[in-house]
Amino acid sequence: MARCDLTVRGGGIFGLSIAWEAARRGARVRLIETVAIGAGSSGGLVGALAPHVPENWNDKKQFQLESLLMAEAFLTTASAASGLPTGYARTGRLQPIADAAALTLAQTRARAAASLWGNHAQWQVIPTTGGAWQPASPTGHLIHDSLSALIHPRLTLLALAEAIRTTGGEVLIGNADDHGPTVHATGTAGLQDLSAAMGHKVGDGVKGQAILLQHNAATMPQLFTDTLHVIPHLNGTVAIGSTSERDWAHPTSTDAQLDALLTRARAALPVLQDAPVIERWAALRPRAQSRAPLLGPWPGRPGHYVANGGFKIGFGMAPNVAKVMVDLVLTGIDAIPAGFNTAAL
Repeated sequence: MARCDLTVRGGGIFGLSIAWEAARRGARVRLIETVAIGAGSSGGLVGALAPHVPENWNDKKQFQLESLLMAEAFLTTASAASGLPTGYARTGRLQPIADAAALTLAQTRARAAASLWGNHAQWQVIPTTGGAWQPASPTGHLIHDSLSALIHPRLTLLALAEAIRTTGGEVLIGNADDHGPTVHATGTAGLQDLSAAMGHKVGDGVKGQAILLQHNAATMPQLFTDTLHVIPHLNGTVAIGSTSERDWAHPTSTDAQLDALLTRARAALPVLQDAPVIERWAALRPRAQSRAPLLGPWPGRPGHYVANGGFKIGFGMAPNVAKVMVDLVLTGIDAIPAGFNTAAL
């Protein structure tokens, strides 16, 4: 590439989204991934784009709300440019309500959502109907939110990569030189590198295991039950995740913890009892100490930037992460929330 306005390191959801946002604004982009697109935690199975609860509102929740509302247009443009699907669908989410106190809380949150989410989406308490795709609820009621969406993680990454290529950007696998300012979106390894540079821990990897079943519930809502995400992808599969493990022997091995996760999912949703297992998956997910994304300049390293720490919410945050990072790097506009900004490191 004769000229490059931006180099992005990392072929996960943050790196690809930033590169695509820059490319669609007309920038010349080089994305460098050392192993393979989706080699880390972004190449998983689940793909839940779900909001925080509508209470105790803060910058993080507002940023995520904006990002979830941006997601459809962001992914649609990538799909149109690449000719590839992302598996995106805003089908909402159902959650059981355990007891009378939880029911009162859910109703309070419904009123908060009407104020905080406006006309964009609803958080409602609805009665159960006994359908096969409804988890049992002791109160006979469910939370239904219309903001939650889903994507197919691997299809999304491939669509973003191809969209970058079709607009004249480079997607390189292996080692290559940086040109122009460089954004490091390199997951757990990147958090470890940043920790070493800063002289104190700024984040690390948390292992997650997930499982994929053959069961066609396409267009049904995703479920959150017994602390599990149950995601009915449009291709006739159902993903279930994830564990959160601070202690582990091998970062990509699956074990009895995943077996237990599957047992719980089948107990919560008997329709999955005989669904065949297609794939078992595990990887390290990058978690910043603050539990919020880390965005902004790499301290003490001029021309280098960080976009990392999307633990559990990376896909939902990615469109807005891409927007604020490209604004910062290419135009000098800093709209990064204070709680995310690397300046606090």
